[in-house]
Amino acid sequence: MSEAAEHRVTCAVTDGVADVRLNRPDKHNALDPAMFDALVTTGVRLSEDQRVRAVVLSGAGRSFCSGLDFASFQAMAEPGRLPDELRAPAQALGPARALGQQAAYVWTALPVPVIAAVHGAAFGGGLQVMLGADIRIAAPDATLSVMEIRWGLIPDMTGTQLLPELVGRDVAKELTFTGRQVSGEEAAALGLVTQAASDPFDAACRLATEIASKSPDAIRRSKQLLDAAGRVSLDEGFDAEQHAIHALIGTPNQVEAIEANLARRPPQFADPRPGDRPPFR
Repeated sequence: MSEAAEHRVTCAVTDGVADVRLNRPDKHNALDPAMFDALVTTGVRLSEDQRVRAVVLSGAGRSFCSGLDFASFQAMAEPGRLPDELRAPAQALGPARALGQQAAYVWTALPVPVIAAVHGAAFGGGLQVMLGADIRIAAPDATLSVMEIRWGLIPDMTGTQLLPELVGRDVAKELTFTGRQVSGEEAAALGLVTQAASDPFDAACRLATEIASKSPDAIRRSKQLLDAAGRVSLDEGFDAEQHAIHALIGTPNQVEAIEANLARRPPQFADPRPGDRPPFR
């Protein structure tokens, strides 16, 4: 991670929950090369931290993320100059090759659930980073937009592939073709976010804490299976489901879940072993 990127994203892990915050509040957490670098590096690092059972992804200051930094748009006006977010890093993350794609996809590919807490603006690239989360909670007065059309662009940070899954192909087209802004309440009605909450960060933290109290083995397997649904054949999906259930039954954490439930006590689950983490897919 570059020196400039070190402070662009903050991360603290407490009781299995990682509190990750975009940290450029004076610019509404706009995406510049350092922010892209920090998002990818932080996500990869968390994927290797066995203590982490859930992630809350939010923005410091008045917004979640206002999208691409103006300097990047100015650079696009120069013929032949490729913006930093379009360059391909030395190592791909699964299907994500460009840096901008990786900044969003790294949260999808994380083996544990990621909950985005959205307030203020979530525009363009910021909205696509939000789409990388498994669950999205927005303030009712948050403002969200697939804003790339305003700049003569298309959503190129995985948005064209993820958005139709959430809101349907027709709504995805309408939002992309117009770039119109929607409130957190409308976003919840459309399925763009999971729910609206007056304090999205508090709601996200409470949900992350609940998830962190469950068996981390079962949570990780569940995320993997649900992410594959609709993207693989039923044969492959059913086989993966059976493989997962056979891999879980009789393991220490699964036995602990049964014993804790029967004894009506809080379970004490062990963190996964390093070798249990699936690779970026």
